[in-house]
Amino acid sequence: MWDRIEPLMPADPVRGRRWANHRRTLEAIAWKYRTNSPWRDLPNELGPFQTAHKRLIRWALDGTWEMILTALLAAADADDDIDWTVSLDSTVIRAHQHAAGARKRGRPSGEPADHALGRSRGGLSTKVHLAADGHARPLAFTITAGQAGDAPAFETVMSRIRIPRVGPGRPRTRPLAVLADRAYSSRAIRSYLRRRNIRTVIPQPSEQVGHRLRLGGRPPGFDSEAYKQRNAVERCINRLKQWRGLATRTDRLAIAYQSALHLAGHFIWTRR
Repeated sequence: MWDRIEPLMPADPVRGRRWANHRRTLEAIAWKYRTNSPWRDLPNELGPFQTAHKRLIRWALDGTWEMILTALLAAADADDDIDWTVSLDSTVIRAHQHAAGARKRGRPSGEPADHALGRSRGGLSTKVHLAADGHARPLAFTITAGQAGDAPAFETVMSRIRIPRVGPGRPRTRPLAVLADRAYSSRAIRSYLRRRNIRTVIPQPSEQVGHRLRLGGRPPGFDSEAYKQRNAVERCINRLKQWRGLATRTDRLAIAYQSALHLAGHFIWTRR
């Protein structure tokens, strides 16, 4: 696994101090999110916790975590190992009390104003929106406050499916089909997929069916057999939640939590 990730890691700076050992730092970050332990409980053999935490944030700000995942996806696409029947869904992540209290002013670049934390009847929570390929592996993520709806985040997730070609050619951004549940059944989403010539496999909720029958409109096409493959995104969510630090959010910064999602994606894709 490390043999596949090592060539993608940032090179040492030309001037100044050299990076601490990349492999040990990566293992330290992975250990923290696999166990959901506090940073200060990091084992001594994994180095200072300050080094691991600073590296997590630094690479979140410069986009390193996302670039590594993109490179792994590009290699998989070159091997024709991505199933382009894509499923979309979201999952609500309960936020620990330690996730609250981040500064509203002076937040890092790219950090949302609400830190992707929302308060509802169940308390603080974050919602992870993701797209998975047909083999239950993540292709793209975005996070919002827990009370946010699924449909408004649809185009954001789709826009992050952008896999470069290893050789010449433009990045691939268009799946063969998109499978999603009734929460994504809207005229705007269906029009978006139709414009991009993407096959739509989304059932209609009962109120939309009743409204259509009253107006006498035609039903949208729906392949119930293909819809059975939507369980891929549910299985992908289960894979991610095996990391206890992803199943419960303790990060104050949204960019830190999203970087941990990308790191989990690295581990999933390097096992292919």
